[in-house]
Amino acid sequence: MLTQDQWESFERDGYLHLGRVLSDEELAALQQRIDDIMLGRADIDYGRLLMQLDSETGKYEDAGVQSNGSKGATLDYRKIQNLEHDSHFREFLSRPLFREICARAYGAEVPIACFRAMFMNKPSNKGTKLPWHQDAWVDLDRQPLVTVWTALDPATKENGCVEAIPGSHRRGLVNPTHHSGFLSDEQQQEHCRPEDVVYLELKPGEAVLLHNWLMHSSDVNRTPVSRRGFSVCYMDGRTVAQSGHRFEPVFEPAAV
Repeated sequence: MLTQDQWESFERDGYLHLGRVLSDEELAALQQRIDDIMLGRADIDYGRLLMQLDSETGKYEDAGVQSNGSKGATLDYRKIQNLEHDSHFREFLSRPLFREICARAYGAEVPIACFRAMFMNKPSNKGTKLPWHQDAWVDLDRQPLVTVWTALDPATKENGCVEAIPGSHRRGLVNPTHHSGFLSDEQQQEHCRPEDVVYLELKPGEAVLLHNWLMHSSDVNRTPVSRRGFSVCYMDGRTVAQSGHRFEPVFEPAAV
């Protein structure tokens, strides 16, 4: 469980290293599971999974189409979303530590849903550069606030770990009309100075808690070691999308 000092650090910086959250055995199982999903060997409804292939050029705009269904048996996926429908990843994202984090962020009386549970990958010597942005969406009636990012491989500066600007979440949403919170070139120059960047390096099985409004990015992978990670964005379970869609609860209220 988190101490008060840890929570205050998170509120100040917009991120918090959670340490090791997977045992060696659990880590190996999730590594194998995501490889099986990528290679088409998993017993899962691929029609429910949003899957996107990595870019061949390293440019974000050149990444593959994001759509449901397999794009072929390959380890060169950039993103696989909707993993809350997989029992292996669902068990992990439902752990008590994450329930406590959500209770602190949203209140113990609030039901918690999963906005997105996704595998993020930078294959060896490849990867897609992710521009500076804040995690924000224009089609929801309230913004999700917290994400837990868990490393399935070493996440290093060299292979494209998350880069962040400490405390930038306290500036609010700087580009609230962009559909996914991307910053303009001018906003990047103003808010994301190179001297302020921290590299959120992680060992396999370690996790970092991120405030969704923290300005962050990631580079391509310049090493022969892949950079696989599992990212879960938790939201207020009462959130409604513009389409009228409501989200399935992960955690019921801990108190009424």
